[in-house]
Formats: sequence, structure tokens, C-alpha cells
Amino acid sequence: MTLDAVRGAPSPADPGRRRPRAMPSLMPFLMSACVVLVVAMVASINLALPKLSAADLHPSSAQLLWIVDTYVLMFGCLLIPAGAFGDRYGRKGALLAGLAVFAAGCLLSAAAPAVAVLIAGRLVTGAGAALIMPATLSLLLQVTEPERKPHAIATWTAATGIAGAVGNLVGGAVLQWLPWQSLFLVGALAAAALAGLVARLAPRGERHRADLDLPGAALLTLALFALLFGIIEGSSQGWSSSRVLGAFGAAAVLLTAFSVHALRAEHPLLDLRIFAVARLRSGVLGVALTFFGLFALFFVNAQYLQYAKGYSPLLAGVAIAPLVIGVIVTSKRSIGLARRIGERSVVALGLLMLAAGLGLLSLADASTPYLLYGACLALLSVGMGMCMPSLSVAVMSALPPGQAGLGSGLNSAAREIGSALGVAVFGTILASRFADGLPSGVAGHTDSVGQALAAGRSERPAVLTAFTDAMSVGLLAVAAIVLAGAAVVIAGFRGRG
Repeated sequence: MTLDAVRGAPSPADPGRRRPRAMPSLMPFLMSACVVLVVAMVASINLALPKLSAADLHPSSAQLLWIVDTYVLMFGCLLIPAGAFGDRYGRKGALLAGLAVFAAGCLLSAAAPAVAVLIAGRLVTGAGAALIMPATLSLLLQVTEPERKPHAIATWTAATGIAGAVGNLVGGAVLQWLPWQSLFLVGALAAAALAGLVARLAPRGERHRADLDLPGAALLTLALFALLFGIIEGSSQGWSSSRVLGAFGAAAVLLTAFSVHALRAEHPLLDLRIFAVARLRSGVLGVALTFFGLFALFFVNAQYLQYAKGYSPLLAGVAIAPLVIGVIVTSKRSIGLARRIGERSVVALGLLMLAAGLGLLSLADASTPYLLYGACLALLSVGMGMCMPSLSVAVMSALPPGQAGLGSGLNSAAREIGSALGVAVFGTILASRFADGLPSGVAGHTDSVGQALAAGRSERPAVLTAFTDAMSVGLLAVAAIVLAGAAVVIAGFRGRG
């Protein structure tokens, strides 16, 4: 007996025997870590907004929205073609390429001498994130037994929810003592470390026929950026200005062109006819709604805790912990609960809890006790953990196994586009209402809350009141949108699932 045989190492006659046994147990953790990295980058940048406002870059309120949303929207728009790219050329290669591009974008952001360069770095980072996200779920499902796939999806989904809180916790720790650039340097180092682990441990992904449809991807991306431009710039430039109306008009034309192209192309980026399946349509809308509400909250949460409550970046990051608890406790149990009481009931309950949490948070002001605020966060997170696994399963199960990359890309695209729209809609309402509510002494300093506070220290109570009032209006609007959308989502789920 050889020493290798005693140690249990694979022999030449049985290559790789040991590694496939270990791989399924390691893959959920490794793929979840990649998911946490790309989603945490969305949440952590929100925590850095106060430091960015006070930095030498001096971004306006609209530029702050672009710094957040450029990454998210590029991430969301490229997810479907990135999923098809992984299906066609190999999911492991797509994941490794994504981690490399992500790291490069983080380094460019960290070195940015101006806002325009920072936004460009965020664009590059978002493109890398788009390659990473669909490959993680596809590789995870590839090594998972069929009967365990719903649980694997639940684990992956839980990682997307937990990632927001991880971004706040880690981002808070970094920003407590280091400048905002360090946030991106940490992201680059984490991407490099994960790339090494993926190269060593991940299996070679299966390949399937898939068409990239670059014209379709370009039309969809340009349409959504035009829509976002109109939403973000409408508050500062005026809703009736030619640039804003032109952006909305361009978005309508481009979305129409994308739809015509998708229906006529032999191999479209996204065959719109798949949305005839009610479960898939409802699953996609439900995912988008959930993250629309969640990331509207993430955009304002760090500012509320640091400006209104006086928390440090680290304490503000820790204060988001209730969002972790609800998602962890609920996500893995929601699949079993859906089998007992039906998917429709679980999705309805989750979305209603999400809307209720947002509505209750709209009542918060500078004097609100944290325990009450944290309880509202917990309610919101339980709702998210309740509905997200069933919504993701609905999307994935509506497509054949050979289109797993498309399914995970569609699932993730709905999440990121919903997140981008949530930040844009809420941020626009916040900026507009905040400017209207400022006292006359600081009326000329409406670019950000931090600048208004610095310009009128004697007016601090009035500035904070203007901020919390604007926050309340924004959260109520977001809650109403989630509630209205929930009715459409629930109608699409039939039977027990």
C-alpha cells in the first residue's frame, strides 16, 4: 500500500476521486462568498455616502445617486448576456473573468481623482459583477442533487439577502478608521482571493448552446440608462426640461426597439414570449419589487443613522444586523413552509411584511429609539426571507436545465434593476423634498445632507427635520409601490406550487 493510498489521495488509476466528494460540500460556501462580495458592494457604498459628500470630490446629490446606481444598473443590464456567455463558453471561465474585471474596477474607483472617473470605475465593477452572479448559481446547481436543488437555491438566495448586511458591517469597519477609497481596495483584495479559490476548487462548468445577442443587450442597457437619467436628473433639472423629457422619450423608443428586436430575432437575448408563463412573470416582478424596497432603504439607512442618530460608520454598520437575522432564520425554512401552505400564501405574506416594514420605518425621526427602528428592520427582513426563495424557484423552474444560466441571469437582473430603480426613485424623492423643506439660511446648500449640515450648524435641528420628513415621504412612496406590485405578483401564483 502506497503512502498516497494511506492518506486517501487519488491514485493515477482513479484521478480526481477525492475531489468530487469534497466539492459539493464546499461549493455552496464558495459560490455564496462570491455572491456576498458583489451584492455587499452595493450596500457598502451607501454607508460611504457621508464620507463621499465631505471628500474633495464634492459630489452633488444627483452624482451620489449615479455613484450608487451606475454599478447596480450595469450589473443588472449585463446579467442575462453574461449568463448566456457562461452557458456557451464555460461558467467557471466566466466566473474567473468576472472576478478579474471586478477587481480592476475597484482599483480604478479607489484611484479616482474626480467623480467622472469614480463613476467609470463603478461601470467596470458592475460589468465584472454581471459575469460573476449567474455563474455562481449555475455552478452550484451543476453539483447539486436534483432533490436538493430547491434548498441550494434557498441557500444562494439567503446569501443575496445576507450580503447587504455584510456590506454594511464590513464597510462600517473599514470606513470607521480609513478613507472611502479603502472600501474599493478591500473589494479588489477579496475578488483576488476568491478567484484563487475558484480556480482551485470549482468544477469546469457544463456548456450549452446559447446566443449572446449583443444588439439586444445594447438596446436594453441604453434604454434603462435613459430611464434612470430621467428619474435621477428630473429633480435638479426640472421634470419638464428638454433633457429629462428627451431621456424618457429615448427610453420608450429604445424599449420598443428592444421588444421588436426580441420578437423578430432568431436567437434573442430574452425571448419575451417566456413571460406568458404566469409563474415566471410573477417571480421576476416579485424579485424586482423586493429589492426595489430593500435598496431604497439601504440608500437612506446609513445616512439616517449617521446624520440623524449621530452614529459612527462602524455603529451604523452594526445597526443593520436585524436584517441579517430575519433572512437567516426565514430563508431556509420558507421552502418547506411553501410546501405546506402553498407558494402563493408564502409570497403574499412576505411581500406584505416587506411593505409593512417600509411603512413603519417612514414614521422614524431623530428621536426614534433604535430598538423600535431595529424591530421594523427585522419585520422587513423576515418578509424578504419569506418570499425570495419561492420567487427564485418560480423563475428557475420555469426554464429547462440547459437554460440555467439564462434563468439565474434573469433572476439576478430583476434584482439589480429593481435595486437601481428603488435607489433612483427614493433618492429623487428624498432630494426634492429635502430641498423644499430646508430653512432659508441653508437653502443654497441642497447638494447633500452633509453639505447642508456643514453650512448651517445653528440650523442643524431644522436641517435634520427636513431630512427625516423627506425620508418619510420617500419610504411611504416605496411601500405603496411594493404593495401595489404585490397584488400583481400574487395573482400570478396559482395552486400550492
